[in-house]
This record gives sequence, structure tokens and C-alpha cells, in this order.
Amino acid sequence: MNRHYEEYEQPSRNRLYRNKERGILGGVCAGIADWTGFNLTALRVITVLLAIPFTPVMVIGYIVLWILVPKRPINLYRDKRDEAFWQEVRRGPKDGVSRLNQRFRELDKRLQRMEAWLTSSEYRIDRELRD
Repeated sequence: MNRHYEEYEQPSRNRLYRNKERGILGGVCAGIADWTGFNLTALRVITVLLAIPFTPVMVIGYIVLWILVPKRPINLYRDKRDEAFWQEVRRGPKDGVSRLNQRFRELDKRLQRMEAWLTSSEYRIDRELRD
């Protein structure tokens, strides 16, 4: 791929990224919490509790994820609403889609009412009286 094109390409919002802003050490737990929608504090507690009996596995796993998982891009989301929307979609895709369907139905109903008003004889009479 052309390097110039890659600079303007939108990063994937469904990919796992490390979140250095919310992270303590490398941002791995914060990234996993963002990606899955899981509570960050609960994930950290679980990680620490699992690290007690499985210290080598957890330390090596954390380091591997720190190396392999890319840092979250600055331009991943347009604003906080966009970020909240994508996190909600990852948590419950069915709920997000059903809410979108409901919103589109409401917009369609509004559009139908507007169309009915504009094509009604009442609208034509009002317009002729104003003119």
C-alpha cells in the first residue's frame, strides 16, 4: 500500500488497542476493558488475583500483549459520543442495532407525516392564501 494513503486511513474501531491514557503500566488492561466493555477496576483486580497463582504466565502474557497490541490511535473516535456509541456496539450489538432500527422507524414516520402534509390539499390552500 502507498504510505501516503495509510496516513489518512481510519483505524479500525473493533480492534484491540492499548489505552495509555487510562493505563497504569502499559495500558493493556485498560485496552481490554475498552474493547470488551468490562469494568476496568474489576479487570485489574481479576488480573492481580490471577497473577498470584500464575505469576510467570501472567507476567509473560502481559509483556507479550504490551509488545504485540498497538497503542490506541489519537484519531480513533471523533468525539466522546462516537466513543460511547462504539463501546455500546461492542458490549451488546443486538441492543445497539435494535435502538438504531427504532430510531430509523421514528425518522421514517416523521418523514411520512411531512410528506403527507406537503401533498395535502390543506397545505396547497395555505400556500395560496399566503401568496
